[in-house]
Amino acid sequence: MSTLAQPAGPFALGTFSAPDGAPFPGLLARERVLDLSRALAWAPSDVRAVVERWEEALPLLHRLADADTLDRLPLAGLRVHAPLEPRQIFQSGANYRQHVIDLEVAHRSPDDPRTVEEARAEIAAIMDRRAAEDLPYVFIGLPSTIAGPYDDIVLPQWAEQPDWELELAAVIARPAYRVPVEEALEYVAGYTIANDLTDRATVFRRDMKAIGTDWLRCKNAPGFTPLGPWLVPARSIADPGDLRVTLKLNGDTMQDESTKDMLFGVARLVSYISQTSRLLPGDLVLTGSPAGNGIHWGRLLRDGDVMEGSITGLGAQRTRCVEETG
Repeated sequence: MSTLAQPAGPFALGTFSAPDGAPFPGLLARERVLDLSRALAWAPSDVRAVVERWEEALPLLHRLADADTLDRLPLAGLRVHAPLEPRQIFQSGANYRQHVIDLEVAHRSPDDPRTVEEARAEIAAIMDRRAAEDLPYVFIGLPSTIAGPYDDIVLPQWAEQPDWELELAAVIARPAYRVPVEEALEYVAGYTIANDLTDRATVFRRDMKAIGTDWLRCKNAPGFTPLGPWLVPARSIADPGDLRVTLKLNGDTMQDESTKDMLFGVARLVSYISQTSRLLPGDLVLTGSPAGNGIHWGRLLRDGDVMEGSITGLGAQRTRCVEETG
C-alpha cells in the first residue's frame, strides 16, 4: 500500500513540515498541500485550532480545496506528522464481535469442558446480547502516546508481548455533553487511523487481580498510538460503520475486517462517553480493534517489524518497530 494514499473526498487535513521546518496545519488536495496557517484569516497554529472552529472552517476549506491559484507544496517533499494533538483520548475495548470471540477462546481455562465450537457459540451469543442490551466499555489514554503515521515505534525493554490494534478513530468537532445517540454523529468532525499498541503481558495486574486491567502500563508508552496520516471530514465518509480495516505485518495480512463487526458504532460510543465526560474539539474516540491481533496469531511485535495499516478512505500508515536501547 502506498504511504501517500489519497484520502476520500475533495480534501483532508494533516500536519506537515518541510525539511528542517516547523510543523504547520495543512490542507491536502490532489497530492499538494496548502499551509492553513497562512491561508485562513485567524492563522491557526495547528489542526486542532481549525477543528475548534469547524462549522466556520468547513465551507472555507472546501473553497480552498477547489482553488487552483493558491501556493501549494508537493506532498512528496513534506514530512507527515500525526494530524492533530488531542486533549483527551477515549478508547473502546472489546468492541469487535469476532475479536472478542477469538480472545475468549484463546484464553479459555485448561479445564474448560467445552469444545472450541461450543465455546465459540456460547461467547457469540453473549456478544449479541451485549450489543443489544449492554453498554460500551471505554477507558482513557494519554496524548503523549501519539506518534506520526510513518514514525518508528520504540518497543520498551519491559514490554514482553507488544501487539498491534488497528482502529478507526473519530475526531470530535465541538463540545459534547450528554448527547443522544441520534445526534452524536453531528459532533464528529472527521475520521483518522490509529494503531493502539498494547503490551499483552501487562494488561492484567498479576499482583492485584481484583483490580483488573492496567491500561496505564500496557498501552501508554511514548509513541504507542501512531495516528493518521489524515483527518478526513465526516461528510467524505458515507458510512463509518462500513469501512475495511486492514493491517499487514511485514507484508502478510493479519487484520482484514469491516467496521460492520463493531458491537457499538461511532454514534453509540460518542453518546455513551458524553454521558459522563465532556468531549472537546480535537478529542479522539478510538472504536476498538477487529480480529487478527498478534496474540491470536501467536506472533507478537519485535525489532525490525514493519506494520502497514489502512482504512477505507482514510489513507495508510507505515511504521517500523525498533528495540529500546540503553
